[in-house]
Amino acid sequence: MNIKRVLTALIGFPIVILVFIFGNKYIIDIAAAIIAIIAMYEYIKCVSNKTKVISWISYLSVASIALIHIIPINIINIFVNFGIPIILLILFLHVIISNMKITFENISYTLIGILYVLGFCIFIPLLYGIEGEISGKILIWYNIFSAWGTDVFAYLIGKKYGKTKFSKVSPNKSVEGCIAGIIGALIINLIFTYFINIYLEIEISYIAIGIIVCILSVIGQIGDFSASVIKRYFEVKDFSELFPGHGGMIDRIDSVIFIAPFAYFLLTIIL
Repeated sequence: MNIKRVLTALIGFPIVILVFIFGNKYIIDIAAAIIAIIAMYEYIKCVSNKTKVISWISYLSVASIALIHIIPINIINIFVNFGIPIILLILFLHVIISNMKITFENISYTLIGILYVLGFCIFIPLLYGIEGEISGKILIWYNIFSAWGTDVFAYLIGKKYGKTKFSKVSPNKSVEGCIAGIIGALIINLIFTYFINIYLEIEISYIAIGIIVCILSVIGQIGDFSASVIKRYFEVKDFSELFPGHGGMIDRIDSVIFIAPFAYFLLTIIL
């Protein structure tokens, strides 16, 4: 057993749990922005093996997450609708002003980084900030438990019983582990739903949650593989050594952030 991995988990997970339980939407906004900035730093460092990105717009984009619940909603909607065209305008303007010293490749990897880090991370505070009978403070745990449950069960079962390799993208992952991850996430979320229904007197459909969680678990595993694709292409083992035994920030949040936009959509539409 990897002692560093276990110790990091024992310290890190309780902190995450406490922040989401006792925090508010403004604290989560700031926390998500800090996490996104660290993740962007790791991404920029990773791709620097082959190309360069325009750093200032990358960091400014992800830092804006901290303002989600401060800026009026009508202005937020404008940025959501016109964000990508504005970013593309700025990126191509860089190419023009630099007389093509900044290349199409540079702005392409810059845009991919923004879409990857900002496009996924922003839905964590958006999901947490939902108000209503079933608030975001409850819904966010379906996101977290789907990712954690999948990761833990896939790792434990895959490590012991995994024989059928899934993809050369991540050779250590097995079909058995992937299936176990879905089952594990399903069990944890159904138990969570049972306690929510009993103690908070909420009537959340077990069938609906079961379907949603299975979808989220699969998406989370795609997120895990996607991070592996980036690392393999740029020939790095981990995005950083921020968390001993676990790798970098992106290595830790790849499943959580990949699930977030789909959790936001499914949970707000179906429940």
